[in-house]
Amino acid sequence: MAAASNQVRIIAGSHRGRKLRFLPGAGLRPTPDRVRETLFNWLGADVRGARCLDLFAGSGALGIEAMSRGADGLTAVERHHSAAGRLRENLALLGIAGAEVVQQDALRLLKSGPTARYDIVFIDPPFALDVVGEVCRLLVSADWLEKEAWVYLEQDAQRSWPSLPEGWTVHREGRAGQSVFRLLRCNKPG
Repeated sequence: MAAASNQVRIIAGSHRGRKLRFLPGAGLRPTPDRVRETLFNWLGADVRGARCLDLFAGSGALGIEAMSRGADGLTAVERHHSAAGRLRENLALLGIAGAEVVQQDALRLLKSGPTARYDIVFIDPPFALDVVGEVCRLLVSADWLEKEAWVYLEQDAQRSWPSLPEGWTVHREGRAGQSVFRLLRCNKPG
């Protein structure tokens, strides 16, 4: 039986209060409840009907929370086989339709080009990776985003934020413990 620290709780929506187990692993630290609650308060009604991309999905806490709150679709990207398997099990346990788990390195997937465009993207890589800037650039250059997409970034507070692509603005930002996080509005030209 997994320890309570290997669980995430869905905060709101159709699966509110459900606890899901995840497999512990190096660099895996689910976004805390209070940060998820803040993020989804910022996003508000924009979650309903959105297509979401959860890069570095890990426990799946961000993507599952979005689906619980009415998102129409989720692509969760996780390179570790066991974590991806557990995420698939949790989605099946909840009966969440419209979600897929892609077991692949997020950077490799972004470079391959999109099969869809997304309204909301969650970027919360392991703190040891310094890839937030590169991921943002790939989202733009490979055309992964809808015209007015939201992008959520989370990283170690000791790291400086990367430069933002043209047309992206900081909507809100916060700090919790060793994490800093930002919600960005991405306005594509044309």
